[in-house]
Amino acid sequence: MKDVLNLLKFDKMERQIKLIWDFRGPDALKTAEHQEIHLKEFIQIEQLPISISGFQQINEFHSIAFIVVNDDLMRKLRDVLKPHRGELYTDIA
Repeated sequence: MKDVLNLLKFDKMERQIKLIWDFRGPDALKTAEHQEIHLKEFIQIEQLPISISGFQQINEFHSIAFIVVNDDLMRKLRDVLKPHRGELYTDIA
């Protein structure tokens, strides 16, 4: 019964979505880093409850910038910011 209770608790948690911008080429990492600056500026100007953002090098010619948003903000921000893709976010600590 304990496992069922944990699943019910998980269902009630709000989903978090990682909105992702992909950059490719020799300057991909620098571009992704710069994109994160603009994302942070947008978050601050709009006073959004977003605390997770970043950039990451996937390989030498592919990097990403990202923000993590609650499910209820995802559609609005997706339409305004035009990310290339999104995925469910899980914080595995």
